[in-house]
Order: sequence, then structure tokens, then C-alpha cells
Amino acid sequence: MINNIPVAWLQLARQKLRFAVALAGIAFVAVLMFMQIGFQDALYDSATQVQKNLVGDLFIISSQYKSLTSNQSFPRVRLYQALGFDDIKSVMPVYVQFAKLKNPINGRKFPIYVLGFDPAEFVFKLPEIENNINLLKRPNVVLFDRGSRSEFGPIAENFEQKKPVSIEIFGYNSTIGYKVKVGGLFKLGPSFGVDGNLMISYSTFIKVFRDRTADYIDIGLLTLKPGADRQKVLASLSDHLPKDVKILTRQGFIDFEKNYWSLRTPIGFVFNLMVIMGFIVGVVVVYQILYSNISNHLAEYATLKAMGFKNQYLLGVVFQQAVILAIIGYIPGIIISMGLYDLAKNATKLPVIMSYEKALIILFSTLLMCLTSAFLSTNKLRSVDPADIF
Repeated sequence: MINNIPVAWLQLARQKLRFAVALAGIAFVAVLMFMQIGFQDALYDSATQVQKNLVGDLFIISSQYKSLTSNQSFPRVRLYQALGFDDIKSVMPVYVQFAKLKNPINGRKFPIYVLGFDPAEFVFKLPEIENNINLLKRPNVVLFDRGSRSEFGPIAENFEQKKPVSIEIFGYNSTIGYKVKVGGLFKLGPSFGVDGNLMISYSTFIKVFRDRTADYIDIGLLTLKPGADRQKVLASLSDHLPKDVKILTRQGFIDFEKNYWSLRTPIGFVFNLMVIMGFIVGVVVVYQILYSNISNHLAEYATLKAMGFKNQYLLGVVFQQAVILAIIGYIPGIIISMGLYDLAKNATKLPVIMSYEKALIILFSTLLMCLTSAFLSTNKLRSVDPADIF
């Protein structure tokens, strides 16, 4: 009895050039999907780095909040109102706003994200910030993000070489700069909306942004007492605090930011559309490959049918070809994608990182793509009649 797997393999490998072109096409589609999902995940991961690294159990934001990259402040008094609840252990305010940092080499100004907080409290879980937090207690001292993009100049490099580093930052609508000293470095990294970050004390924050007051904050951090039920506290705060604020868990805060980029910005829509389009292109490419292969071997299939082989066997050969193409084409696809991920990460400083989850998702997508194409391409095979061929 003819073994299904050798027949599927031999048909594909008989014409080596066609087989190589087919694998190249599938590898290209796999790379396309890898890059799309890689940049999409980098968008969400980079946009939520602040939320992931903030200390706290619950978070207060303005009811007008859209994303971290737009200013939506609320009265600081809401924190003290929250502190009146029995299960709240402590509260901490965080101020965020874009400033412009003057490149010390060429004098050009570039937007940088500034996060201000009370250095008497641990607000971020990043070890470099925790180790250097006492530096922020000094007047006009800042921590600079070593992961910032290169347009800000060699600030991190100069600091690591033990050179004194002073920089000038401007309130976003101000023409008057404020000079500060870089006291340390940390690593947070840029995002699609942020090119770099500065950590400063809230007192320095107010000096830089002269139009801001300490009475209005951007994020409130709430720490619960041991044993407190997070969901019950959240529900109680939501019911009793004024409606100009909303209370979120950490995951809720992260999901809120992701939804903004995914659903309310053009870039999120484009990424979602391109992932779908990549899959459709892949289906079309593999369909053409399998349909052409069926057409070229229609006489052989008709002969097998005349010998008594059922449609189920013949369709099995085509589906096995689809699986072979998917797996073999996937291998160069993931190898090429790993190299492109490293290239993109170094060029953009975004977290474009290969993971087992991505590898499995694209493997499954490639298999589904090829099997879908196999199903669409077998209509002609189902209806083939040996009498028509011979």
C-alpha cells in the first residue's frame, strides 16, 4: 500500500526549483507576520512600562484620562480622600508631563517625558531608581534614562565616563530653560510616543513646569493594608470618590493603556489590519502553490482514483503537503525574523523581542494558513473523474 507521507513529499520535492520557491514564499509570509506581531507587541510593551513598574495596589487617574502621553490631571485632594478609607495604607502622587531637553552638543531641543514624585517614597520598582533615590532629594538633580534615543546626545555615555553632566530642560511651551544635573541613570526605554525619560523630584518638577502646581497630579498610587480585598476597596472608592477620577487595578491600568493604542489610535488599527492582511496574503500564496501542484499532477491523482483510492486519501496527500510546506517554510522564517528583531531593537530601542509565545503563535498561524489554502485548493481534486482525464 502506498504510504501517504512519501507521496506528499515526493510530489513536492520532484521539482526542486518550484519547491524552493514555494518555501521561500511561505518563509517570507512568516517573516512578515513575525515583524507585524513583533512591532505590535513592542508598541504595547513599551507603552505600559510605567504602569508595570509603579509601586502600588490601586491607581487613581482622571476620568478624562486617555493615555500617559497626554496630560489629564486631577486634584491632589482625591488622594487624601482615599486615605480616609480604612483599607488604604498609604498614598503617593506622581506628576508626568512632556518637556524639551536641549542636546548639549548641537543645542537642538527634543521632547522628553518627565516623571516627578516624592523621593522620600519608593514609587518605581526599578532597582536603579531605588538605589539612587536619595540623589533626587538634592535640589535640581535628575535621573536620566539610559535607554533614551540618541537625539538627546551622549548624556548616558558621558555620565558613565565619570564626566559631570548638566542638561537644560524646558517646559513644553516655555522658552526659558532650567538647568539640572544628572545624578544617575536608569533603564525604562522609549515607546512609540516617548523618545526618552527623566525622573525628578516633585519640587524640581514644579520649578521646570511653571504652569503646574503641586495641587494637581497625574497618577495616584494607593497601597493597601495587608489582607485588604483589592476588588472591594476598588468598588468602595469608585462609589464614594467624586466622578472626576477613576480607580484601576494594575492590570486594569495596563489594559486601559493598551486599548487606547489598539483601538483609539491609527497606529493600533494599522497593526491589526496588517496582521490580518499578512495572513490573507499567505493564504493566497500557498493556495497558488498547492493548486498549481494539483494541476500539474492531476493525471497521477486520477490514476490513483481509478486504482480505487478514495477522495479521503487524495485530500490527505494535499493536506500533508500543506503541513510539510508550513513546517519547512517556517524554519527559515523564524531564523530570519530573529536577526531582524535584533536589528529593529538596536535601531529603534523598542522591546522587539522574540519569545516562545510569538514563535508558537506564528507556527500555528502558518499551519492554519497552509491548511486553509489546502482546503480551498482541493475543489478540483474532489471532482476529478479518471474518465475525463484518460
